[in-house]
Amino acid sequence: MNLPTAITWVRVAIIPLFIGLFHVDLGLRPMQIDRVAAGLFLLAALSDWLDGWLARRLGQTSAFGAFLDPVADKLVVAAALVELVALQRIPTWIAVVIIGREIAVSALREWMATLGQRRHVAVNALGKAKTAAQMIAILLLLYHVPFAGIDLPGIGGVLARIAAVLTIVSMFLYLRAALRVAPADQSAPD
Repeated sequence: MNLPTAITWVRVAIIPLFIGLFHVDLGLRPMQIDRVAAGLFLLAALSDWLDGWLARRLGQTSAFGAFLDPVADKLVVAAALVELVALQRIPTWIAVVIIGREIAVSALREWMATLGQRRHVAVNALGKAKTAAQMIAILLLLYHVPFAGIDLPGIGGVLARIAAVLTIVSMFLYLRAALRVAPADQSAPD
């Protein structure tokens, strides 16, 4: 266990706290729940950046940390998207597109790793833009109130749709890159 992996575990531990906010009566008003949920999501997002930075800075990378980090990220995002659908702040199709893409691209990366070609489906600039739009959208939709006259929920809704489009485009780019280097399957169909 090293510091970056411990921080990743904190991100995993945030998930049940986050979900509990919406399903356990803690005596909080809806606006308070929204603010705490947004704070927990922001903490999770910042911890994702911090654990990666520390792992590189301190040279504390591990195979387990490399496995756990993206799993924690996907679980945090999936939990937030499911709650946003339940709160009727995003349409179901956005959550399905984003979560489905994460599953598909994770499986694609695993398959490419078995072929020794993972570098062809490494994170690219479009994937990073998708992640940024998605994380900001989720944060704004969780906070869900205007701030200083700015319609944060409206901006969050637009960013969620942009993230969904970027999600689809980036998935197809990853698939295309993988298919270019994947060997043709020579086995006969069953």
